[in-house]
Amino acid sequence: QGQLVQSGGGLVQPGGSLRLSCAASGFTLDRYSIGWFRLAPGKERERVACITSDDDSTYYAASVKGRFTISRDNAKNTVALQMNSLKPEDTAVYYCAADVSLCSDYRFDYWGQGTQVTVSS
Repeated sequence: QGQLVQSGGGLVQPGGSLRLSCAASGFTLDRYSIGWFRLAPGKERERVACITSDDDSTYYAASVKGRFTISRDNAKNTVALQMNSLKPEDTAVYYCAADVSLCSDYRFDYWGQGTQVTVSS
């Protein structure tokens, strides 16, 4: 049985950085596009970044473009989300998900367990 295990997250001051990691066990991550989503209280789920399975094309929400970077390490079977210049409005629970489409159809086989990111002074 495959699963995605997330690490990273925590509390950071505005302007700070955090790195989230999403590691796959029981399956090969490079066969999937990987999306990072966030869910904040009172808000809809938002996909903040995605990296495709075919050529590692990346996509970002306008709210994080230029601040967040998604990357893949096939040797470690992981995908990371580097978050810089964090703002209080980035506070949310972040999830990674393995998508069988090319970041287009939201067809997920696996979800990570979620990790809290809190940006506050």
